[in-house]
Amino acid sequence: MRLDSGASASTPEAPPVKHAGRSARFFVSGHAEVTDLVAKTSIDRRLADIVRPTIEGMGYELVRIRLMGGQKKTLQIMADRPGGGIEVEDCARISTAVGAVLDVEDPLEEAYTLEVSSPGIDRPLTRLKDFDDWEGFEARLETSELIDGRRRFKGVLAGTEGDEVLIGIEGPDGEPVTIGLKFDWLSDAKLVLTDELIREALTQKKSSGQIDESRFDAIEEELSAEDAEKEE
Repeated sequence: MRLDSGASASTPEAPPVKHAGRSARFFVSGHAEVTDLVAKTSIDRRLADIVRPTIEGMGYELVRIRLMGGQKKTLQIMADRPGGGIEVEDCARISTAVGAVLDVEDPLEEAYTLEVSSPGIDRPLTRLKDFDDWEGFEARLETSELIDGRRRFKGVLAGTEGDEVLIGIEGPDGEPVTIGLKFDWLSDAKLVLTDELIREALTQKKSSGQIDESRFDAIEEELSAEDAEKEE
């Protein structure tokens, strides 16, 4: 049963010690079954199986799907174009198509609201390829279990190697080091909103014609002025 629908688009240590838990490896490789952060729970995965073919058939990608609880359930879907740059109109088209499929399949007994949106600038990183696509940008990663005594890591993404996500963090001596975290260890991952990330998002929109060039130049000048103030 579907109650309502909507669409929106919003424009990356101490040495290891003995402990009960896993350990990060410093720039290592390996092979393991990859966990898909697109859909966490069993119902999320079931819903993803239903809507993904429709979304991909329209030329988009499913970034994340979550069924949120509460008195009124909300089915949140994040989608994007393969090269980025999804707009409100795209989200509306996806909402209409996915809503029709869900009405036919009727996977949920309770009434719910369908929301389709873009991943946003500080987007979640849910697929292994995301960490290659956003290499060089700052991100926050969280693991399901303790890794060298910690669950949260913040640093600059350095791509992937095998089934591992590489991230540059501050080492025990204050120098930067690159560590590898297996993708299936991750419980959450998201880009950090920085000036560099905003510039990249604006550049992508400019390249695709989604933003007026004069407006782009004005924003770029404003960001440059902010950088200059920080350096003073």
